[in-house]
Amino acid sequence: MVILASCGGLGSRGAGQRRSDGSTSSTTGAGHVATTAPRAPTTTTVPVPSHLPVPQPLAPSGGVSAIGPGVWTPTGRPVGGLPAVYETTLVPPGGVQPAGIAWMDTRLLSVQLYSGSVSPGGGPYRFTAPVQPTQAVSLVAAFNGGFKMDVAGGGYYTEGRLIDPLVAGAASLVIYADGSVTIGAWGSEVTMTPNVVAVRQNLVPLVAGGQPTAQAASPDWQTWGATCGATSCASSVPGIEQQWRSGVGVTADGALVYAAGPALDPLQLAQLLVRAGVVRGMQLDINPYWTVFVTYDPPIPGGLAAPSNGSKLLGATEQGPSTFFDPSWARDFVTVSARSASSA
Repeated sequence: MVILASCGGLGSRGAGQRRSDGSTSSTTGAGHVATTAPRAPTTTTVPVPSHLPVPQPLAPSGGVSAIGPGVWTPTGRPVGGLPAVYETTLVPPGGVQPAGIAWMDTRLLSVQLYSGSVSPGGGPYRFTAPVQPTQAVSLVAAFNGGFKMDVAGGGYYTEGRLIDPLVAGAASLVIYADGSVTIGAWGSEVTMTPNVVAVRQNLVPLVAGGQPTAQAASPDWQTWGATCGATSCASSVPGIEQQWRSGVGVTADGALVYAAGPALDPLQLAQLLVRAGVVRGMQLDINPYWTVFVTYDPPIPGGLAAPSNGSKLLGATEQGPSTFFDPSWARDFVTVSARSASSA
């Protein structure tokens, strides 16, 4: 006769018991207790979007920055939880009034050229003032374009149309289909390719090879545009060299940098861009009424950029947060927007 042993004792040897710390124990055939390690808690990691290194502080040159020695302050709508725009002020060499500088992370931001009925003219255009809600939902910043085309010394291409012929050697802001941007001399540093969607030319290069160009340092400052007088823009008033000027450039790692100030000659504008790391740069519009840089920071994530949540780079600029939302604004301008719709 075969006698079956009780299964209760044998079965209990393999049964596991969960402890309060999440580990389990079991009894081996030899009567020993084996313990497994507790399970690690489950966490969800939010991926950090690709971004450029944060800009380093800028040393002052012969003056005192309005908010410290070129200290960068994050501003505007974050992108993927990260600041995409940093601003600072700096007194240019030989100057007394601080200029504003804005650094933009082109890995987080995409660039778009908006066209106006006066510059370049020749519309209608899909992208023109006012900024529409579809674009306002991701808008981070916007800044002025260049001269009217009859004095720009260059051409204009956008939305599949050549509005004015592109000029060899002209300083050119070039935007590509993926929203990336670069700046350089047309025909040598930048050229037309199938993925170019916009080209805005204005005069000749201001910065090349990380240094101000010979033209920037030329005593013939009138070649950089007709300026207003010290207190008036009346045509009968002689212009002055130190005037409101704006410029834009790219750094070696691809950041976009904008600079503007109330009392700049062409060389000082170039020096500000170089101080901020620009390797190739150009002058944009000049004189009090046309220079403006604005960031937008809606109070809720994914909210619409609007005049009510915009901030000027320099408080003294005549134009401001409402400029790009004004249907009557007839000049070209540039927007930078979040590459991802998920802004923090």
